[in-house]
Amino acid sequence: MLKRIYLSLRWRIWYVINKSKFKHLGTKSFIHKPLSIEGIKNISVGNNVYVAYKTWLAAMPHTGFKDCELIIGDGCKIGNFNHIYATKSIIFGNNVLTADKVYISDNLHSYEDISIPILHQPVKQIGTVTIGENSWIGENVCIMGANIGKHCVIGANSVVIKDIPDYCVAVGTPANVIKQYCFQTNTWIKTN
Repeated sequence: MLKRIYLSLRWRIWYVINKSKFKHLGTKSFIHKPLSIEGIKNISVGNNVYVAYKTWLAAMPHTGFKDCELIIGDGCKIGNFNHIYATKSIIFGNNVLTADKVYISDNLHSYEDISIPILHQPVKQIGTVTIGENSWIGENVCIMGANIGKHCVIGANSVVIKDIPDYCVAVGTPANVIKQYCFQTNTWIKTN
């Protein structure tokens, strides 16, 4: 009982201290001991969002887009040690769940010029990222410049570099759809 009261009080204090720092911070949302938050004025967090331990959130316009944004929808649960870095736009729909150690980015380091160390080459935009509502992103998944539809499952250790449609299960490196929900039979059907 005392632990519950302590956590509730801690979350409320955190919310009051941080509400004005974000572009938007919804009610009953909490970020637990973040590793880093960069570009906090470009980050919008919905209601009832929980971001677990040591996650890195960033919305920094390193690729020149003035309106850089990271939007996390209502009810999202983000796992431990996630790394979510937007240079243009990453948007989570409502009720997205991520496991631990997930990497999501809309950009890459340039590497084309072999006369310059990669560290000193510019960051390049590779697309935007949208994760549809009610989707689940498994452990160690990397999503780079690709969109994921609503109510999708992305299997552990997958690398998503192309768009995944709504109501699909995708796995692998690179991720491929292995199942899709069939509304006629109300079942998940294996794809060829």
